[in-house]
Amino acid sequence: MPNDIQTVRAAIRGSDEAFLELMTRYKTDLYKTALAYFKNENDAIEAVQEVTFRAYRKIKTLKEPAYFKTWIIRIMINYCNDQLRKKKRFTSKPVEMETIQTNDSHIKMELEDAMQLLDDRSRELLMLKYFHELKIKEIAQVLNRPEGTIKTWLNKALQSLKQVLDEKEGNADV
Repeated sequence: MPNDIQTVRAAIRGSDEAFLELMTRYKTDLYKTALAYFKNENDAIEAVQEVTFRAYRKIKTLKEPAYFKTWIIRIMINYCNDQLRKKKRFTSKPVEMETIQTNDSHIKMELEDAMQLLDDRSRELLMLKYFHELKIKEIAQVLNRPEGTIKTWLNKALQSLKQVLDEKEGNADV
């Protein structure tokens, strides 16, 4: 991690090479986040490109180099939420989601389907905690909320996910 901080500091000072190294390191995290929101590979790729551009323009505003990953993911989350709000405004009918072509197991697909039925905050928290493996402290930093609030919200999100999965299991038995 100390090497990360040095790289971030170099990027803040204007090193294009350092910034490129950071983006190469975190592009998969950004892509996964965007794909979770858009369910569309092209939109996810476009989001990574846009967020990379925004981060490049704003890197000098990053106050704490140790939080680069949470900072860049927050930019992605904000971008995705903005794009989804714009889409809702301009479409009167639901947007069809493309099927993600993966070799994932049936369980993972059920989990992803169940997460889509959760509210935005719950889905966002679960994604940050379990897909990006962020610590409570890091999630609190990303969402600009106290750690206690994050713990409470995460607990409620897990309860909601369990309820959705239980309901889906009950409907499958009918």
